[in-house]
Amino acid sequence: MDTAGTDRFDLAALLGRLGVPGDGLAAGDLAVRSPIDGAEIARLPSHSTAEVDAAVARAAGAFAAWRAVPGPRRGELVRLLGEELRAAKDDLGRLVTIECGKIAEEGRGEVQEMIDICDFAVGLSRQLYGLTIASERPGHRMMEQWHPLGPVGVITAFNFPVAVWAWNAAIALACGDSVVWKPSEKTPLTALACQALFARAAARYGADAPDGLAQVIIGGPEAGAALVDHPGIALISATGSTRMGAAVGPRVLARHGKVLLELGGNNAMIVAPSADLQLALRAIVFSAVGTAGQRCTSLRRLIVHEEVADQLLAALKSAYDGISIGDPLDPATLVGPLIDWRAGDEMHRVLGVAAQEGGTVHGGGPVTQGVPDGGAYMRPAIVEMPAQTETVRTETFAPILYILKYSDFDQAIALHNGVPQGLASCIFTRDLKEAERFLAAAGSDCGIANVNIGPSGAEIGGAFGGEKATGGGRESGSDAWKAYMRRQTATVNYSDDLPLAQGIKFDIEGD
Repeated sequence: MDTAGTDRFDLAALLGRLGVPGDGLAAGDLAVRSPIDGAEIARLPSHSTAEVDAAVARAAGAFAAWRAVPGPRRGELVRLLGEELRAAKDDLGRLVTIECGKIAEEGRGEVQEMIDICDFAVGLSRQLYGLTIASERPGHRMMEQWHPLGPVGVITAFNFPVAVWAWNAAIALACGDSVVWKPSEKTPLTALACQALFARAAARYGADAPDGLAQVIIGGPEAGAALVDHPGIALISATGSTRMGAAVGPRVLARHGKVLLELGGNNAMIVAPSADLQLALRAIVFSAVGTAGQRCTSLRRLIVHEEVADQLLAALKSAYDGISIGDPLDPATLVGPLIDWRAGDEMHRVLGVAAQEGGTVHGGGPVTQGVPDGGAYMRPAIVEMPAQTETVRTETFAPILYILKYSDFDQAIALHNGVPQGLASCIFTRDLKEAERFLAAAGSDCGIANVNIGPSGAEIGGAFGGEKATGGGRESGSDAWKAYMRRQTATVNYSDDLPLAQGIKFDIEGD
């Protein structure tokens, strides 16, 4: 392990404050590197298939006990987890920055998102409502109720290494489920820190929190596959690429498990002639370059009316020229590194293909001055495209913004919807008719649709997820909790008769 890189981040002290023991962080097969400078900051042992099996067995035992705990009492554990996250916000946010490369402000913001979902789940623990349904049979009461589902497997990506786990775990725990988490092999330290914080909350909570209620599995694709294929996992909630989802979904369904997929996004903004261009500019820059373009909700396509395209493009170029790129721990930095040079090389390759397809590329090269050595620092790119080519229709996890022009609104909607993905979308307009058309059934085909707001920055109160190749899953707010429970329709006969539904007569001798 590169101790110089570790010492630079004061990682041992940081992990100690978060409750992660120092032993076992330097002797494993899984190398963990910081994207800030490429330094190896830990080496963790991967879990074997047998260890995954053992974790699932513990989760099953924990579920058997946890499902019997009243919902509001379960919510108390989530409340205590939120308290631990509040106390550790700065430290955990810093670890997020060190391990995944997003700027410090975004690292802290991600932890705040965890705190917010805990608050939401605490309230939810008293609102797991069913229905009373009118029965056609006299003397009968029919109802729909929800019960805890079972052990939940959570597989997360590197770009939101802690928030997505919290979206799932806070809701699943409130619903009565146990949780087994397989984080990205690129960001396991943040998972260990979250597990330590959960352990603190569980210790404060008391004996009602069974052993194995929340666990972490460390490893690469093999560990993830073992979790996906395990018949003891009732629900797999997986966040990642569309390619990953295409592999995970059928495997879970083949064993009759449930699946919740949050996959790729190829998000667009329509800028209408009436738009407030200054407002749009701010939204474009944050959405396109924030997290170095490595959000599933990053803005990747800008569909601009030809009347305002030149004006907006000039303003964008100027704004991009002023973006500070560098060490994400520096408060002045707005864009940090890509996760690694493999991502940087892919960005370079895609820009070359876009140029061959007739695109005019602005920016996009590596940044070598004023940045830490070893990190994949890339200048965000703007690409003027003559058409929506296959390259534009394919998500590249990097700060590439394609510019497309349109002349009428129907054309803009067709361009907007003309991609396989369907996560987040937005329009900037002052025209009420255009705004309403964008939100109507024939408008945006995405799971998230915004007016005069960029595609990034979803709040936890609304269900998060998308359509088409984005997977169709929903996490976080609204009624997303239903994915973590099983539905039961129950009918009680309190009469002395046995009338049959649909008026069927089935008399037997002696009636």
